[in-house]
Amino acid sequence: MARRILVPLDGSPPSQEALRYALDTFPEATIVLVHVLTPVDGGVGADGLLGNPAGVVNDQRERAEELFEEAEATAGDDRVTERELLAGRPATELVGCVAEHDIDQIVMGSHGRDGAARLLLGSVSETVVRRSPVPVTVVR
Repeated sequence: MARRILVPLDGSPPSQEALRYALDTFPEATIVLVHVLTPVDGGVGADGLLGNPAGVVNDQRERAEELFEEAEATAGDDRVTERELLAGRPATELVGCVAEHDIDQIVMGSHGRDGAARLLLGSVSETVVRRSPVPVTVVR
């Protein structure tokens, strides 16, 4: 049975490197491409309603479609890929996707933040490494 490798896509250079690594390292595997939408709540400020949450989500969906198409072009016509569009907290959604889609391994990029930047922004890859029930390869 062919392996199933989950590769999260966010459009960053590290996520693109992770995809290339997964394609090269697991030539027979099915690559499950995942993008996590992170909906934001609209708020009310001094000037009234801030933002358009529905518009933001639609923009994110369009961007996800572009990311999937770019990744599939990188993978080539001979490579089996699947798409999963999720919504929520990225680390939580990625770990939850493992059992639901019979994933054998995660290959993901990391921005390599440390110190204060990591404390303020968190680290999706670090959280996934700690919580994942399958091996995780982090590519920088």
